[in-house]
This record gives sequence, structure tokens and C-alpha cells, in this order.
Amino acid sequence: MSSRRKGLQLVFNVLSDFARLRLCSTKFVRYSFSIMTRRSTPQWMIDKEAFPVTIRVLVPEHGFAKWGVENQPDCWLSSTLEAGDYASTPYSAMFGHGTAFHFRTLEDANHFVARFPQMVLADATMSVSYRSPAIPFGRREVEDVCNLYSLTRAQDAMRQLFSALNYEDRLGNLAPLSEVYPDYAAPILRNGGGGFEMVMARWGLPTPPQFLIGKKTDRGVTNVRNTASPHWRRWLEVPNRCLVPFTAFAEQNMSEGGNHWFAFEDDRPTFFAGLQVPGWKSIRKLKDGETTDDLFAFLTTDPNAEVRAVHPKAMPVILTDPNDWRIWLTAPWSDARLLQKPLPDQALCDSTHLLGKVLG
Repeated sequence: MSSRRKGLQLVFNVLSDFARLRLCSTKFVRYSFSIMTRRSTPQWMIDKEAFPVTIRVLVPEHGFAKWGVENQPDCWLSSTLEAGDYASTPYSAMFGHGTAFHFRTLEDANHFVARFPQMVLADATMSVSYRSPAIPFGRREVEDVCNLYSLTRAQDAMRQLFSALNYEDRLGNLAPLSEVYPDYAAPILRNGGGGFEMVMARWGLPTPPQFLIGKKTDRGVTNVRNTASPHWRRWLEVPNRCLVPFTAFAEQNMSEGGNHWFAFEDDRPTFFAGLQVPGWKSIRKLKDGETTDDLFAFLTTDPNAEVRAVHPKAMPVILTDPNDWRIWLTAPWSDARLLQKPLPDQALCDSTHLLGKVLG
């Protein structure tokens, strides 16, 4: 055999041996990996079992430091929970940098979110249909809470209430409103051009654009919880704040179904802490086409004890103190924001049996 043929044969033998070795090695690797996955648990599954509750939040533009020392999530976690009950990891979110906070219990996760209402949740939490294993009710732009209330207090009583103000009643003759539903017109007290004025407005503020994709109408948002949202921040200052008078409000009974009504035992004047947007153009109903409306909604917060027993998501922000009315209508947002809190426990009474008979 010539030296050329011997050389080619040698190369062929080397390549054949390498191919057989590669095939053997691949089979061995596959076999060993199969054994490993059957006999051990991947680390991510161990972590998921240890910390089953995860909340993903967007990091503010200049970091959490802009919230102040007393409002640092990590500081609050370390001072409130045991070291082994939580963890945090950075990640890249759809709208910027994010941090994932991991918890062992749902209770701790809910406590964390309630402590930091200024947090903006990330990824799928921006969806109307968001339901996280962390927060069963989510923290959405649109909350299914208090979509029915009544106003049966006499109009003269409201006029007398604000007689000391530079106040104008533009309601005309207002009949009692036993049922006010979303998109209904109802009275609000707002800052007008030359003072305060009581006017009729349509219940439901403009919906955030991300929830209108593919829709032909904007039915409006009746409740506002996340005041850190850029969509709502533009309407938080004095010109857009209002008081929404009411007599009783209803929450959906999450366990038994139907509406559960709440009111005060005495006949004290009561208001929701509202936001209003005048002269907004939108299509609320296809048959009406584009209309220009004065719109309103009111803030919500954590529920107090009696509301939580029926509806654990939230309750409206209710103002009963004249000083709080003044703060809401005239103070800067840094002061007014402190009013976004629940009523004291046992402040409300169950009026379902009374209103149920009236409303049939």
C-alpha cells in the first residue's frame, strides 16, 4: 500500500474512532442526565417550594432611595419578617428594571403590598385580568369594589352644610338617588372657576390606555387605588379633587353573593374622596358616539373589619370630618394623600335589611 493510501486510511480510522466515541459520550451524557433528574430536584423547584409567593415590582427611576429611609422595602422586610421568610432578586421587566420579592406565606406578601401602595407591579400585573399566586385579588388599575351607592339626603341639607363656603348649587332640583350605578350621573362638590360648586358628573374616570386596546368604547373606571400610577397622578392635585356625597354604599358579598349595604348609624354627612375630570371626550356607548362629559371616581383603600368580612379587596375612602373635607379640597397632595386610609373598625353598620326592602 502506498504511503498516500496509508495516510488516508489512518485519517479515516481516527475519524471513525472519534465518531464512535462522540456517539458513546452523547448516550452516556443523556443517560446520566436522565438519572440525575429522576433522583434529584432542580434548584429552582426547591426555591419555588420554599418561597411560593412572588411579587414583581418596577424599580423607580432613581431607585427605592427616592422613597426615603423609612420607606425602603428591604429595611421594612428586615425589621418586620424573619430573615428566612423572604428573599429578593433583580430581574429585567417589560417596562424597566424590576425586583422580585419572594415570600413563604401569602399573609406576608399581602402585608408587604399594603405597606407600599406606591409600588408599581410589573409584567402581567398590569393586566385587568391579573391574578397572582402572590396577591389573589391582584392590585389592578380597575378594582371590582363599590360599584353601587345611594344618596337620599335632602338637597337642602347639603346646601346648608356648605353655606359658609363660596359655594354655588348647579344641581337644579335633585330627587333622591336610591341606586347610583357606574356611568350614572350623580352630584359632586368640586373647585369651580370662582369657588366651590355642586354639579352633576358621570361616574367613571377615563380608563388607562392599556386596558382599551381592541375596544371601541371606554366604560370608565369607578375606583382608583394605585395613586402612584402615571395615569392617575395628573389628576391628584386640588383642581381635580372633589367630594362625592352618599348615604350608603354596597359591596359584593364574595362568599354568599349579592350586595351587602353599609351605612352609618347616625345621619352624619358622609363623602367619598373623589377625583374629577371635566370636559372629557370619549365614546362611552357606541350608540351615542363621542360625548363630552364631566367624569368622577373615588379612591379606595384597605377594608376595615366589617367590610373585610364581606369583601376583602378594598373599601372606598370615606371622609366624615369637616376638617378632612377641607384638606381634600384645598391641601397639596402630600397632605391629602394621608386621607387614603380605611375607616376605624366598627364605624359602619349593616343596612342590607333596610335597603333590601326599599330596593326590592
